[in-house]
Amino acid sequence: MKKYLQSTEFIDWENTDVQKQAQLLSKGLSTDEQIAKACFLFVRDEIKHSYDFQLNPLTAKASDVLKYKTGYCYAKSHLLAALLRACGIPAGLCYQRLTIANNKAPFCLHGLNAVYLQRHGWYRIDSRGNKSGVNAGFCPPTEQLAFSLATKGECNIQGIWPTPLPIILNALKRNSTWVTMYENLPDIEVF
Repeated sequence: MKKYLQSTEFIDWENTDVQKQAQLLSKGLSTDEQIAKACFLFVRDEIKHSYDFQLNPLTAKASDVLKYKTGYCYAKSHLLAALLRACGIPAGLCYQRLTIANNKAPFCLHGLNAVYLQRHGWYRIDSRGNKSGVNAGFCPPTEQLAFSLATKGECNIQGIWPTPLPIILNALKRNSTWVTMYENLPDIEVF
């Protein structure tokens, strides 16, 4: 579990602002489930999805997502992992391969999280942000992700990563605005 509690370059929970936010969110709560839900709701509802709101700058590090209050799903998952880890709750990153629009190719990766809850074990959560047709929630042990798999070629990428996939980081580093990121969303073929 140690690797799911570490502070890293992009899940930088040792950042002062991230620690303060984690303390604020966990204040008065006693269980890992209560704290995880508070962190999830904060990232889902208070951090705007860059594409939905057409916001810059393009963020990647958890501390930048918190500072600018915006990020793509990948960046939002970095912040959620950082907040959870700052509270001593193991958290990792998960990915889905989804269609970009209209249930047909092209595809892209979608970032979400897995949190380790004492009562349930690993539980996937998606802080992407709700909108029409998207209703992600926190209701363990039942998953309520932002997107369900509906089209051939879509899938859940197996694994829980302690750090972001290199393809995700490359895309976030290579692009500088929400528009260029949308035009170059990362994808991998899964066989």
